[in-house]
Amino acid sequence: MTKHLLVFGPGYAARPIMARAKKECWQVTATYRNEDSREHLADNGYDTVHFRAGQLSAGPPVSHVLSSVAPRNESDPVLAVWHNWLKRQNHCSLHYFSSTNIYGDRGGAWVDETSKPEPSLDRGKRRLAAETEWLKLAAEMAVPAFIYRLAGIYGPERNSFTALKNGKAQMIIKPGQVFSRIHRDDIVQTVWKAMTGSHEGGIFNLADDMPTPPQEITETAATMLGVPVPPAVSLEDAGLSAMGKSFYAENKRVRNAKIKRELDITLLYPTYKQGLAALLKEME
Repeated sequence: MTKHLLVFGPGYAARPIMARAKKECWQVTATYRNEDSREHLADNGYDTVHFRAGQLSAGPPVSHVLSSVAPRNESDPVLAVWHNWLKRQNHCSLHYFSSTNIYGDRGGAWVDETSKPEPSLDRGKRRLAAETEWLKLAAEMAVPAFIYRLAGIYGPERNSFTALKNGKAQMIIKPGQVFSRIHRDDIVQTVWKAMTGSHEGGIFNLADDMPTPPQEITETAATMLGVPVPPAVSLEDAGLSAMGKSFYAENKRVRNAKIKRELDITLLYPTYKQGLAALLKEME
């Protein structure tokens, strides 16, 4: 039977998963909200459906659903439109991109999937509510659900080299602050392993092995590029937006042992150092 992947929100992390599925001769359908997006998806060989359609009217049954759509307000925007139709697709698996911000601030301590979620930011609270909605739907459908709690994503076109070249990199110093990260390629390999394996689902942290102060990564990237390291600046003097400041309101280290143990993942880029080295090579 033809594998059919339905993607809600074909963005930065979802697109290479779509490409992998297409390469493996899966049918791939993605949602769009405007005509430019529809044309771009169609030009790349994907079937399309308007986000507000609420159902697919043609094609083989959906075997896999991936949502990378961020929650808004009180409910998940995908389920607000598609819940009734999805509930009838009882031969598929559900895959949802969440965020490690559901853990809240831990003062730099380690968290794993058994840690109680304690989101402090509104967007973290919405993420946690959306996770609950997707897990409830999967239980109603009696199908596997995979919740991926993503750390900060970096990869091609979205990395410290790009920020340095654009003159937007800052050496922001907040003592004790660390962030966990994940290279986009490691998201792709993990989700693909989950989609094509026999695992029955669950919640999985996607982060690398080395939570790191942000200024260390900027300094390393500048050295690798051979450009001046930006001057250090305090968080208070960095001129960040409210959204930018909010990222520094939470401080934690995210464990990734579960994806290694249960999905047999070997990270392609276990630390930012390998990730930056590969990105620099791609830029040459």
